[in-house]
Amino acid sequence: MRIPELLVPASSLEVLQVAVIFGADAVYIGGEAFGLRAKAKNFSKADMAEGIRFAHEHGVKVYVTANILAHNQDLEGVREYFEELKKIGPDALIISDPGVYQIAKEVCPEIERHISTQANNTNYGTYQFWYQMGAKRVVTARELSLEEIREIRNRIPDDMEIETFIHGAMCISYSGRCLLSNYLTGRDSNQGACTHPCRWKYSIMEESRPGEYFPVYENERGTFIFNSKDLCMIEHIPDLIDTGIDSFKIEGRMKTALYVATVARTYRKAIDDYLKDPALYQKNMPWYQEQISNCTYRQFTTGFFYGKPTQEAQIYDNNTYIKEYTYLGIVGEANEEGKYCISQRNKFSVGEQIEVMKPNGDNIEVTVKSIQDEEGNQMESAPHPKQILYIDLGIKLDRYDILRRKEPVTEF
Repeated sequence: MRIPELLVPASSLEVLQVAVIFGADAVYIGGEAFGLRAKAKNFSKADMAEGIRFAHEHGVKVYVTANILAHNQDLEGVREYFEELKKIGPDALIISDPGVYQIAKEVCPEIERHISTQANNTNYGTYQFWYQMGAKRVVTARELSLEEIREIRNRIPDDMEIETFIHGAMCISYSGRCLLSNYLTGRDSNQGACTHPCRWKYSIMEESRPGEYFPVYENERGTFIFNSKDLCMIEHIPDLIDTGIDSFKIEGRMKTALYVATVARTYRKAIDDYLKDPALYQKNMPWYQEQISNCTYRQFTTGFFYGKPTQEAQIYDNNTYIKEYTYLGIVGEANEEGKYCISQRNKFSVGEQIEVMKPNGDNIEVTVKSIQDEEGNQMESAPHPKQILYIDLGIKLDRYDILRRKEPVTEF
């Protein structure tokens, strides 16, 4: 049996630290160029170096995305970028473009090369090709079933690794290659600037009847015909492990620390429970299901893993997310008075009941005893995002604990 790696996304140094503490075996991040999340905060060279240092101290690997489909004018910049990464020392580069791959092989051959899902890796011949080219790992196309992945595993060398997305948003296009954004807004998804038009509402209009909109699918307000449900495989860990997948990948390099902590912690416990005792995994299933629904999501599907999705995998009437918790902040160091520093993310008040989310799976309800600003002034509430505060919750806290507030279930 292969012991799967849990691979978690991070949009910033802070989120990387949370991912590491909440159970990731590896983290994937984007630098300031040549990744497919141009709107993400992404990492400066200094933050990347610090993130890699922090992760390695905790026995966690860091992979850097460089998975754009490059144009001629990109290649010299790619070479310079890889020269910089050579000094910083990530554990792997995630690449989709053969030209970019060749540059990585020349400039920093000591860094592992992983082939992105963007390269449309749908068969064992593709895996064998990339193995011969020196790639350590290939990410499966989103369109593969578990049976197809199993056959790939059986037809490739044992030391070649398979990485597969198991949780998060599903792109409506083929393995994430899409021209909708480019066509409609001039922003190229394959260059990292996707505007997510697959989530927009659509109707059709007959040429001779301008202004008269007709629903595409049984809804008088139009339809979200490209709007996929989110992938979730928390109930199918045994099947994923049995298939021979080496790395379980979570989607979400645009997500908050609360989302990353919730998903990482839940999958960490599910994987560990199953490896310890399959009966324990089944017993704890209600907890996994409850926890995974605590982060923002669309509705869940198993994607292509058990065959081609039916129309049930799409959401035709809205593009809203379901939200059950509000993210309040991450616990930092304590001051001399025993109050804990946080960079506040959403408003909360003295006397309010909130939750402390621990990496070990505990969720502790507490009451906010006091809030102070950096000058020591007492505050009744904290209304300003990113404000540095010192708080007393009446219990001992640990650095990187997550603070959140339970809300009525909302859609947005």
